[in-house]
Amino acid sequence: MAVKKLRPTTPGQRFRVAPSFADVTASKPEKSLTEVLKKTGGRNDSGRRTMRYIGGGHKRKYRIIDFKREKLDVVAEVLTIEYDPNRSARIALVQYADGEKRYILAPQGLTVGQKIQSGTDIAPEVGNCLPLQVIPVGTIIHAIELTPGKGAAMARSAGTYAQILGREGKYVILKMPSSETRMVLGTCRATVGSVSNPDHMNESKGKAGRSRWLGIRPRVRGVAMNPIDHPMGGGEGRASGGHPRSRNGLLAKGKKTRTPQKASNKLIISRRKK
Repeated sequence: MAVKKLRPTTPGQRFRVAPSFADVTASKPEKSLTEVLKKTGGRNDSGRRTMRYIGGGHKRKYRIIDFKREKLDVVAEVLTIEYDPNRSARIALVQYADGEKRYILAPQGLTVGQKIQSGTDIAPEVGNCLPLQVIPVGTIIHAIELTPGKGAAMARSAGTYAQILGREGKYVILKMPSSETRMVLGTCRATVGSVSNPDHMNESKGKAGRSRWLGIRPRVRGVAMNPIDHPMGGGEGRASGGHPRSRNGLLAKGKKTRTPQKASNKLIISRRKK
């Protein structure tokens, strides 16, 4: 069981659904693969607040993740599965045959001691990274590149995956986590399997303070503002605010904001289902 419902010993615990961390095998990160992660508090380099609702939260260190998996044809052994405070998925510490250690996104089902590899002429097994053009049709994949060699860009959060539907020339057709169907160059790399921690979607924070620990400050509703601050503000009493729209006036429910002349339009076969 990946989540646990806590007993209501306090009001904050009553609605808490917490992760069990049963899959995590280490409590301290690999020191050589961590970096300082500075907080902005939503301020830019002039000290002006440019992003609202950001600030505070627990101090973290960034774990350097290998999204490129460019170390080809070298076998790596999984040393640990770890918690990462910077993402919803679990990460895995792997050690290559030449002694180098790296962090990767942990796929669902990856275990300590398992051998994984990155290359072209390898089996499409969980944790292995291959070019899309050599992965069999129907395979579940994650950590997919959009530009060859640039590193994984899609299907990286907890529990997500894409599926290979077919091939068309130099492109491979993918069904994305959003249910969008699109084409990606066959030379782009992807990792076999789905991302770990699929029960992340079932977690519940339980109390407002837990959002503060994550560095998220309270969000003010538009209808609670004055007319000068938001299109939905003002009015006598508790006015509804009219049609939902953003702070700069764009309609919030279904207005198309994608550029009609975008180059990647020709690669998208069908848009996501609402």
